[in-house]
Amino acid sequence: MKQVIQQAEEKMEKTVSFLQEDYAEIRAGRANPNVLNKIRVDYYGAPTPINQLAAVAVSEARVLTVQPWDPSVCRMIEKAIQTSDIGINPQSDGKIIRLVFPALTEDRRKDLAKEISKRAEEGKVAVRSIRRDAMEKLKELKKKSEITEDDLKLAEKKMQDLTDKHCNKIGTLCEDKKKSIMEL
Repeated sequence: MKQVIQQAEEKMEKTVSFLQEDYAEIRAGRANPNVLNKIRVDYYGAPTPINQLAAVAVSEARVLTVQPWDPSVCRMIEKAIQTSDIGINPQSDGKIIRLVFPALTEDRRKDLAKEISKRAEEGKVAVRSIRRDAMEKLKELKKKSEITEDDLKLAEKKMQDLTDKHCNKIGTLCEDKKKSIMEL
């Protein structure tokens, strides 16, 4: 019984951390190195993350600098950023690539807020499905007489508490991200 609850809690934690990473990659009008996390550069035939080829830093509030350790890679990194879906045109001087983040329009902010809410709801659905799967396992244990009716009730309460806790975490993450997006 404890193992089922522990596994469910671990899965819920992974869901929350995945959502956190997902939110970090959303462009909020400020320079954020995480927007480059999913971009891969074809470096000698191997798709390599930008942060393994260059130093990525925030030089100003809306400017991100990418300084490759090997200057010959600069063009490849620039091309990878251009072909990605982040919507920023890189400016390069051959040694350093600068990404200037434009200010978000009001409509774009509202669209991003809707997208954030949608992803939060998907996260909550995932947490609830983890709870449902764990409840089924617990009921299976009860059916096999491995746990008592009282144990089942106690476990169901623990699962509900875990679900509420993780749904609240997701809600807080969502509100924080929406607040940061709506700031001018």
